[in-house]
Amino acid sequence: MSRFILAIDQGTTGTTVLVLDERLSVLAKVNKEFPQIYPRPGWVEHNPEDIWETTRATIAGALDRAGVQAGDVAGIGITNQRETTTVWRRRDGKPVHNSIVWQCRRTADTCADLKARGLEDTFRDRTGLVLDPYFSGTKVKWILDHVDGARDRAEAGDLAFGTIDSFLVWRLSGGDAHVTDVSNASRTLLMDLRTLDWDDELLGHLDVPRSVLPDICSSSEVYAHTRGLDVLPDGIPIAGMAGDQQAALFGQVCFEAGEAKCTYGTGAFLLMNTGTSPVASTRGLLTTVGWKVGDTVHYALEGSAFIAGAAVQWLRDGLGIITNASEIETLANTVPDSGGVTFVPALAGLGAPHWNPHARGVITGLDRGVGRGHIARATLEGIALQNADILDAMAADSGVSLSALKVDGGAAANNLLMQYQADILGVPIVRPRMLETTALGAALLAGLATGVWANTDEAKAAWQVERTFTPSMSNDERQSHLDRWNAAVAKA
Repeated sequence: MSRFILAIDQGTTGTTVLVLDERLSVLAKVNKEFPQIYPRPGWVEHNPEDIWETTRATIAGALDRAGVQAGDVAGIGITNQRETTTVWRRRDGKPVHNSIVWQCRRTADTCADLKARGLEDTFRDRTGLVLDPYFSGTKVKWILDHVDGARDRAEAGDLAFGTIDSFLVWRLSGGDAHVTDVSNASRTLLMDLRTLDWDDELLGHLDVPRSVLPDICSSSEVYAHTRGLDVLPDGIPIAGMAGDQQAALFGQVCFEAGEAKCTYGTGAFLLMNTGTSPVASTRGLLTTVGWKVGDTVHYALEGSAFIAGAAVQWLRDGLGIITNASEIETLANTVPDSGGVTFVPALAGLGAPHWNPHARGVITGLDRGVGRGHIARATLEGIALQNADILDAMAADSGVSLSALKVDGGAAANNLLMQYQADILGVPIVRPRMLETTALGAALLAGLATGVWANTDEAKAAWQVERTFTPSMSNDERQSHLDRWNAAVAKA
């Protein structure tokens, strides 16, 4: 029986493909970047053909590096940049416009108009999201409104819309399947969180015809089989899909309500499993679908800090305090503490739960005794303190106290940051052996659908901890750090 899983992690700057076995060992990993397109200030696009070509190339490269025959692949799992929007022709799969990337702000006026019409509460109640250009619904409206003839062709059923998961399944299956999973659909502003179906009223508000929409499926099932490819034989099941942050939550085996993960990248993305019913946030968080496996749906609360690893990059590129990002831990360890310095890394405003786009970075507590080491340490502390604000909001919204936080992403390798995160939260930080948890989630979802793992308990047994960071800070000291942080945030 085939026991290998091909995991496609299609991200914002490139595509990564991993080949894993049933023990979750990574046999190969290949990444290929593609160009970013900036037509105007604030606009961001990708050429869908670049995405597809990097996907083909990384599939071929990963199978070759792993020494695995394509016919021995049990299934394909896909995880993707979530809100990025593509519209293509059904007859030949050719895009009608570049993909509009999640970062793109071109639909800000559309969102402002919807708010002016008093629709913000309607969208939040139905979708769990805020009216923001971040999400897909206003992006597909823009394409239909601005590409010559697109709206007429869409209403005639000639065009297909999808997030990148949908586009990849279409291409991998030779056009046999136009599908998305519930986690990606929940990021469009078009799906009702409770019915898990497209909402006709919301479609009407955004002028999006049902004829362009994919079928909404679970996150773990056989959607289609490969067909007509030069890098894979026909007949391999395409069997798992989830948006990148939900895939990371699944890849961290956060299968129970109250379990949470944080992905440390350019920003920090925190998701908490809230169980089988959606939890509405009153504290600036997003409500989203985590995944659907079988008949069971798990929901999540999500909060994001705009700046995490980017603060370290600023120390390197803006201030020249370090020459390489990996140096920050060594520099921060040259001092026993931050010397009373607090850094609020609001270099792009403040995200959840504050949602203040006008906030600016603040460094407080400076005196003649402050050196590079103190600034470095305060930067790491600022990253962790932002997360503490988000997790406090999650606990208050969900009514569930955090028992541990699982971590992944590049900065999760920083031991000093992880220890401080444990100290300031007062809970253990659990770092897995495999930090590629986004791809791991896609692999687990595909493996469950194809019988590589019989159930989530079997999948969880294969997941391994590399290190656990235990809190060592007293309650009084923790409160002192939080008080300094809150005072600095008020000045941001």
